[in-house]
Amino acid sequence: MLGYVKIDKGELKVREYEVYTGYYCGICKSIGKRYGQLPRMALSYDAAFLAVLLASLDGGSDTPCQEHCIAHPFMQKKTIIRNRAIDYAADVMLILAWYKLADDARDEGKAYARATMILLRRVFRKLRRKYPALCDGMESRLAELSELEDEKCASIDMAAEAFSKIMELIFTEGFDTVYPEGLPPAGKDSGDAVCSSESDSSESDSAEPDSAEPGNAGPAHLDFFTIPDDPRQLLSRIGYHMGKWIYLIDAADDIEENILSGAYNPLLFRFSYDKDAETTEEFRRRIEPNLRFNLYHYLAELSNYTDSLDIKKNKGIIDNVIYLGLNRKTEEIISRVDKDKQI
Repeated sequence: MLGYVKIDKGELKVREYEVYTGYYCGICKSIGKRYGQLPRMALSYDAAFLAVLLASLDGGSDTPCQEHCIAHPFMQKKTIIRNRAIDYAADVMLILAWYKLADDARDEGKAYARATMILLRRVFRKLRRKYPALCDGMESRLAELSELEDEKCASIDMAAEAFSKIMELIFTEGFDTVYPEGLPPAGKDSGDAVCSSESDSSESDSAEPDSAEPGNAGPAHLDFFTIPDDPRQLLSRIGYHMGKWIYLIDAADDIEENILSGAYNPLLFRFSYDKDAETTEEFRRRIEPNLRFNLYHYLAELSNYTDSLDIKKNKGIIDNVIYLGLNRKTEEIISRVDKDKQI
């Protein structure tokens, strides 16, 4: 999810921060124990938010364990040991990383992308067998996005739609994978693991919860004028609007880089950027009101649907990301003037 979905650390309670980083470390452990060390490069805090959000819908307690860290081998860190939400978030990050590498290799000819894809091919094949509907849906939407980029589409909404549908699919597939039989009764969790490094190390994918054929794959059919009660539909809408926000904030973040590389950026076409008529600083200032309106509209929709979820744990972390972390990132990027990158 490109690294934009993060907490506002200064506003998070110490205990909540430990839980949040515990999920992050748990995802790292999940990747390492199931796929090896190299795929850990794909890890990002976006995955931690996805895992926290999916796991928040049941009342089971998080189980922090003291685990050694590959990045800090001489210390132990509190880690939330593998559960379905953590494993799913780990898998999604690897799938997204694969498609990002494929895009880099195709559009920009980056040698590192092609080399890394060779190293990760077996991992991706395993993931594709496990999540066929998810991968098919992502590939279809990415093909649509690629066509729009080739056409130099000037509609921000059209360009963002394909990515928002990918995020919608990720969140609904997440619900189906983490809760294949629906939400558990109050007081019962969705299958958290106990602290046992030895048992975790010996587990294979055959011992994981079966998510290859979720019962209701694909995004829910939605009426966008009402707020549903169904958690799967709510997650679908959360994913959709988060996808809109991520796509637009990424476009705003990459303006200077895309101008230099010649890569597609919908903002440059929508607002008719002319390098001979204005600097990038002037361009940013010109489009800021429109950017601000759209980005905060997406965040308002995102918060409406998140508030409607029956969150049973870690609400402080989720609220911190939705109300503080994303707002802070929005202001940081749309108000930024990087003197070193002016063109």
